[in-house]
Order: sequence, then structure tokens, then C-alpha cells
Amino acid sequence: MPELPEVETTTRALRKEVVGLKIINVWTDLNTKDKRKTDTVANLKYFKFFRKKVLGKKILSAERRAKNILIHLSENMTILIHLKMTGYLFYSKDKKVKYSHVVFTLSNKYFLVFSDLRKFGKITLLDTKLANQSTHLKYLGPEPLAKNFNLSKFKSVLFKKPNGKIKTVLLDQSILAGIGNIYSDEILWDSGIHPERKVSKIKPEEFNKLFHSIKKILYSGIKFGGDSMSDYLNLYGLPGNFQNHHNAYRRTGEECRKQGCSGVIIRKIINNRSAHFCSKHQK
Repeated sequence: MPELPEVETTTRALRKEVVGLKIINVWTDLNTKDKRKTDTVANLKYFKFFRKKVLGKKILSAERRAKNILIHLSENMTILIHLKMTGYLFYSKDKKVKYSHVVFTLSNKYFLVFSDLRKFGKITLLDTKLANQSTHLKYLGPEPLAKNFNLSKFKSVLFKKPNGKIKTVLLDQSILAGIGNIYSDEILWDSGIHPERKVSKIKPEEFNKLFHSIKKILYSGIKFGGDSMSDYLNLYGLPGNFQNHHNAYRRTGEECRKQGCSGVIIRKIINNRSAHFCSKHQK
């Protein structure tokens, strides 16, 4: 699933390419009558409502909230897009993209295409002023890269689950927004903390290291254009490069790359999620 760096990479490109354009048409082939998706474009009835609302609207801005892309439109409307497992957005003059399921026709004769192999993605419409209070966003924790997110706030949010294993807590979107399996493994490897360590057992100096590792690794993910070990492609259909800089994730059985460490990377299932970590320096 695309995580914070992948979603941020896509959002930055959207700001560059689509702000100022109008939505001329919207198409989908999803047309499900699944009652669990009554408020997404995958539902035929909702799609008709969505299409009518967004046609002719101008794209004013784009931002990221956790793993969600928010495209703000004129008349106080916001399109929320969650890429889920295999989704990505593609900006092109050609709307024929593999696994395309939603296509926005833009006023410059380009298309914004939502491609999603497994069809788990979510596209819905929110009131811009009330977006953060919606059921889609209100449960989310703070943004780890926000300017006002400091060490003190970091400690306070993690201690909402003092007995939780740090790997699991980092993945909890209600605690901290945007971190997933790949980056949690890399963050814990960088900070030298075992993924099964309880939050309450992390020492003050380790909290400081963990806090800085979060920012360092997430910024690195953005710098390399995201991680494309799975399905992620950027707005131009190109893969990111962070997968070539892993120190832990999916390196099972390989030597640890930490200088002076004799450990190997092992994989373990923790609370139904895989964790990759060093057998020696992560304690």
C-alpha cells in the first residue's frame, strides 16, 4: 500500500499539473451496488451524484492527509482519494491506462486516471470546510512531518498505547498518520529498536533517536520518489527509487548493512503484520 512518501510524491505532482484546471467529465467502469461502498464512486448511484457535483468545477489546490489525497475544488468541494493497496494516479494525454477505473477529463485535454488492479481504492466527495471532521479523516493522528510535531508531542501520542509493540503502534493511523509496513521497518532499523519492544520500555534517549529516524526516513522516501517494490507508480507512470535503499524491508536472510554489525535481517509476523529487522543491533 502506498504510504506517506508515495502519497506526498503524487500530491506534489498534482499541485504542479492540475491546479487551475477544470473537470470537464468523469467516467468509471466500477458501477458496483455494494452497500459497503455507498459513499464512493464505486457505487453507481453515488457516482452519478459525484459526477454531477464536480463537472465544471475548478481545481484550486491539492494536499495530503495521512495516506489520503485531497483535491480541493471551487464551491467548497474536496475530492478525497485513497490509493489503498494497488492504486495510483496517472496524468496523461492518453486515457488508456492499464487497470484504469476512474477517468477525469480536464480542461487542458489531459486526463487524470485512477488505475487500481485490485479495485480497493476509494474516491469520494467532501465538504471542504468539514473534511477533517468526516468519517474518512477524523480518526487520524498527527502528521509526523508537520512543523509543529515535536519530540514532546511524539512521546505523548505513542504513550496512548504504552503496552503496545512499537511496530504495531507506528502502524496505527489513529496514533501517527501515514506510516506503513515499509517505512516502519526502515525507521526501527535506523533507530536500533526491536519491533516488539513495548512503548513503555523505550528509553528517553531512544525516543529521541526514533523521533529523528521517522523524519529522516520519511524525507528520504520522498526524496527518492517513493517506493515501487509493489505497484506504486507516480503521476507520470514512473516508479520510485526508495526500494533500492532498503536496509530492512524484504531483506530476509541478508547481512545487516549497519557498520560494524554482524547481524542478519530476519522476518517475523507481529500482530498479523510482517516485520523485518536485524538480529543483533535492534534491541
